[in-house]
Amino acid sequence: MSNFQKFQGIPIILSGEKYLTSEGFFAIKNGVKRKKNIHKQKRDKNSKPSWLKAKLPTGETYQYVKSIVESNSLSTVCEESHCPNIGECWNNGTATIMIMGSVCTRACKFCAVDTGNPKGYLDPNEPSHSANAVKLMDLDYVVITSVDRDDLSDGGANHYAQCIREIKKINPSTAVEALTPDFNAKLDDIKKVATSGLDVFAQNMETVKRLTKKVRDPRAGYQKTLDVLNTVKGISPSVLTKSSIMLGLGETETEIITAMQDLKKSQVDILTLGQYLSPTRYHLPVERFVHPSEFEFFRDQGLKMGFTEVVSGPLVRSSYRADKVFNQNNVGIHLNAI
Repeated sequence: MSNFQKFQGIPIILSGEKYLTSEGFFAIKNGVKRKKNIHKQKRDKNSKPSWLKAKLPTGETYQYVKSIVESNSLSTVCEESHCPNIGECWNNGTATIMIMGSVCTRACKFCAVDTGNPKGYLDPNEPSHSANAVKLMDLDYVVITSVDRDDLSDGGANHYAQCIREIKKINPSTAVEALTPDFNAKLDDIKKVATSGLDVFAQNMETVKRLTKKVRDPRAGYQKTLDVLNTVKGISPSVLTKSSIMLGLGETETEIITAMQDLKKSQVDILTLGQYLSPTRYHLPVERFVHPSEFEFFRDQGLKMGFTEVVSGPLVRSSYRADKVFNQNNVGIHLNAI
């Protein structure tokens, strides 16, 4: 492990560096180790087009949400995944809370969340802290997500369900969406979360079948995700199911349509489609920037397939404007105006 750089005496952990967490275990910053041979893209190919410009995270409401997150010792996927929409969402008073810590046991090639082995550590106060944060932010809709916890016998399902129940107990009118890990597709563990009182169960496919091994951790799987989503519908038919696919990783139009069809066959209600953006130079490179007109095409195709809603656009992420999905207007995104 190399010596950390410092800024005004404060250690700075660089992307790809191994570090010791405050809980006493080691992790890799941003999930992917530093590489000697970094994939270099042509400058014009790597320059973001105009439709991928996002506003800087500033504003009074943004600072308020940030203070609530910090004072309750919470992690958010907004911060950990380097989401480009953090300014917009936090200024609208919404945030996606990430439970079970900020270190994942898996290392997907697209994800900026730190990776390591938490060795069973869980914060026993997290359910109450999460519920209190939702109440302070006065949310009508909240997304709860988590890292993968393969170090736990149930993948963290019991803790996940406890957090949802506590949020519902203190905030009975708040709709809860759970963006979950796959729990290794174990029926009993999926059932714990699916019957915890949530309103939407989400599990992301991330990419097309051919690219799954290249993009996702070996412990994840295309069919595994389909099985999880289909299982939820069998356990709790009234719970809406949701999944997400990233575009721009080298997939073809036919492969995208096939993945959408497979999700529909697995009884998925809501689908989101967004542009993949490489979080660091050590992650998978962007193969191409998908034009807004293509996102509009896939939205139209998805609606024809029978999805309740298809939220599609360059800056769309799984949790983006999640509370507005029931308006069935692409959550207000006008692709022809981009």
